[in-house]
Amino acid sequence: MKQVTVLAPAKLNLTLDVTGLLPGGYHALDMLMQTITLHERVILRKSQGLLLRLPGSRVPPNDKNTAIKAALAFFHYTGLLAGADMEVHKATPVRAGMAGGSADAAAVLVGLNELYAARLSMSELCALGAGIGADVPFALLGGTCRVQGKGDMLKPLPPCPDCWFTVAMPSVGVSTPEAFAAYDEVGSTAHPSADAAEAAVEAGDLRALCGAMGNALEECSGAAETPHIKRLLNEHGALASLMTGSGAAVFGVFDRQQAAAAAASALRREYRQVYLAQPDRGGARVIHPPRKSKA
Repeated sequence: MKQVTVLAPAKLNLTLDVTGLLPGGYHALDMLMQTITLHERVILRKSQGLLLRLPGSRVPPNDKNTAIKAALAFFHYTGLLAGADMEVHKATPVRAGMAGGSADAAAVLVGLNELYAARLSMSELCALGAGIGADVPFALLGGTCRVQGKGDMLKPLPPCPDCWFTVAMPSVGVSTPEAFAAYDEVGSTAHPSADAAEAAVEAGDLRALCGAMGNALEECSGAAETPHIKRLLNEHGALASLMTGSGAAVFGVFDRQQAAAAAASALRREYRQVYLAQPDRGGARVIHPPRKSKA
């Protein structure tokens, strides 16, 4: 095998609460996270060196990129004297709270594991991922998960009830460190119950899940356009609308595709980056060449 293509789903936070501080200055979080059918593609080819290309993207392909960090971590852990030619086709907005960079890192770990037949377990991949970024372990596992700690405690849940997401990116992004610094300064009146959201997922109750949604960072780090985007989503029938992650993307949840599409059309009159998606049941995964059946 000389080349693999990996699908890297973006994510949304259905809930996000800050529950305290951890050693090292990290914030303790309690979240319900969901991968969605907005995918980046990562193509990996065997090479002696390490090269990263991002066609059509303004993201710099330097050693601060999560794809490079993931490749270095993989080769250091496995001891393989090899490299990779990496081509990342971006689809997720930057500084959006949708884990685009983390999904790319997860895709590189999964892809190199397949490309070099390293046979690392999901636990090993998640441990490597945690050293790259807080969202990487979830990006590896994907689906619907309760995520706690600094992102390293994951509990897989049943699939999210069927629904549609309309996602809009405001004109400016949000820096994660700045978002948490703002939270430390002003706090939040929103503290959503991940217990209630988890129970709703277990029951397959979309309306109860929407009623439990919330983001403790939205008040302090949301973009100026956040209330306007939420208002448009709600006017088109969103069952819930909120900011994802540390921002700045905002999404609405719909029980009908037609309503979600109408909301997307309305938002596209004002915003360039608007997406229509559904829940994805997995994380980063190899799509080419297809895995051989064990049967």
